[in-house]
Amino acid sequence: MSSLPLDRLVPGYIRRFEAYVPSRPDRELMRLFGVDHLHRLNNNENVLGPPPNAKRVIEEFDPDLVPIYPSGDCFDLRTCLASKFGKDPNQFLIGNGSCEVIASVIKAFCERGDNIVTADKTFAVYEWVAEFSGFQARLVPLRDQTMDPQAMLDAADGRTKIFFVCNPNNPTGTYWDRDTMDGFLHSVGSDAIVVIDEAYFEYVAEDDYPDGMSLMLDHPNVVVFRTFSKMYGLAALRVGYLCGSMEVVEVIRKTHVVYSVNTLGQKAAAVAVVDDDDFIAATRTMVAEDKAMLQAEFDSLDLAWICGQGNFIMVRVPMSDTLLYRKLAMKGILVRTMTGFRFPGWIRVSLVRRPVMEEFCQALRDVLQGK
Repeated sequence: MSSLPLDRLVPGYIRRFEAYVPSRPDRELMRLFGVDHLHRLNNNENVLGPPPNAKRVIEEFDPDLVPIYPSGDCFDLRTCLASKFGKDPNQFLIGNGSCEVIASVIKAFCERGDNIVTADKTFAVYEWVAEFSGFQARLVPLRDQTMDPQAMLDAADGRTKIFFVCNPNNPTGTYWDRDTMDGFLHSVGSDAIVVIDEAYFEYVAEDDYPDGMSLMLDHPNVVVFRTFSKMYGLAALRVGYLCGSMEVVEVIRKTHVVYSVNTLGQKAAAVAVVDDDDFIAATRTMVAEDKAMLQAEFDSLDLAWICGQGNFIMVRVPMSDTLLYRKLAMKGILVRTMTGFRFPGWIRVSLVRRPVMEEFCQALRDVLQGK
């Protein structure tokens, strides 16, 4: 049997692309590393979630709904979000996680020869989707660990269709304040779409942090991304969404896959945002206490760290980040290596319950002391 002529069948930009390899299931990792437990500090999951309302929906989910297709356009969830944020339901699109809505926006606005502009050290999916779709991703270096608005403007040209601003930025946690964001949006004008990815919006309590939902009132080219995977603890159900002007969302809807969000995810997400103040407050308290504890711990070990908004912290380690990952995994701790984020020699640590944080600190000290 002859082999497939993949050189001819596969576009060049796909052949050049390196596939992302997800982590193995926890049971496989525990077997591989010879441990009887594994604390997941690698994906910024909220261990306090889901909120009580969503947990109740999940526990009481009717199995008779399983043979029935979900609401194709997530009607009830969009209606709930519209009520929550004072918008029209048609201003929302729901996706199978925010990764799907990233793809929908790029497909809607980019054509052959176009490009997108974002940072070189940010959530990598903007770059990946653009590149494997055949569009150029222009990556601008961070300045002081923060996205550089002027450099991003300078990197754009007449074929730039979308700016992706991760605010706060993952993995640094830095953010543009209201004046910086407003100045950037005025400079862009109506020449391109500006996506403001607010995946960690609910973690930020700073007074000068801009709310993209409000900004789109004056800037109809703004599209806001949010997710139920981070604060609301629904990562396994994969529910993310975008909000924009009616005019812009109507265009994106043309490229958006329907029926991609399952019924359980829609129902859990719709109630998660109802009476969520206590849940968000409890999560913020846990994260704030963890940040203070880890900053002191890293200082005592003379390790540089970066800690902004969000439920994570970065620390520079005196060895290969991949080597440290393996050594910590052998002690039952998973962390995120940062080489893939173009921060070689750094790890990112999710902030969870205090006993686990203490176990991580002890494991890190032991590894650094060669134990």
